[in-house]
Amino acid sequence: MEYRIRLAGDSALLIEFEQDIKQETNQKIKAMLQLLKEQPIEGVHDIIPAFASLLINYDPHILSYKSLVSQLTTLLQQDIRTAQKEQRIIEIPVCYGGEYGPDIQFVAQNAGLSEAEVIARHTSRDYLIYMLGFLPGFPYLGGLDETIHTPRLENPRLTIAAGSVGIGGSQTGIYPLASPGGWRLIGRTPLKTYDPQKQQPFIFGAGDYIRFKAVDESDYHSIHQAVLAGSYEIAVLTGEEVRNGD
Repeated sequence: MEYRIRLAGDSALLIEFEQDIKQETNQKIKAMLQLLKEQPIEGVHDIIPAFASLLINYDPHILSYKSLVSQLTTLLQQDIRTAQKEQRIIEIPVCYGGEYGPDIQFVAQNAGLSEAEVIARHTSRDYLIYMLGFLPGFPYLGGLDETIHTPRLENPRLTIAAGSVGIGGSQTGIYPLASPGGWRLIGRTPLKTYDPQKQQPFIFGAGDYIRFKAVDESDYHSIHQAVLAGSYEIAVLTGEEVRNGD
């Protein structure tokens, strides 16, 4: 397995894998992350996955850089495929178009498709979460159908509603909270994908898959009320196979 380890400050280092955004590289990162959870290194207090790297934050008063590199090298030499866990697919209901997806018409025109075809293509895949970033819990997803790749807005919106689902270039994602943003909005989920009041604030993480499911406005409001009441159960599917997403 090709990698390199380099300094990232006085209390962090970076493990860099092949510098490509692809599922094979993500599998290596996910497996290494799992190994570090199963075989924790004393002094390491945070591990942050990205597209092609793992950032390791550690306490230099407990653990030296040289010792950390040595222990990481030992882990990296293992057959990390044994550390991979069963895939999780998080089902995300989305109400497409209208006030929830004001840019879906532009996406359709840009692709030479109808709005219904855009929705069908957007919901036809399981999207691998490569990393969370930009905002707490914002998922960067791989596998968007090339026919609906769409350029970002020339002038970003000042406010985008929490739960908005958008397309930015070759990627799609979910805004976990209200914020500025320049992605084309095609729908909105009634789920609260990030809740800082909960012990586990994120409903998904890097290495999981997202499956979008189209719902109508009535279902959107019903789910929203159930989420507010704390009675909605998020559908989490598991299994070895997912729909083609890359």
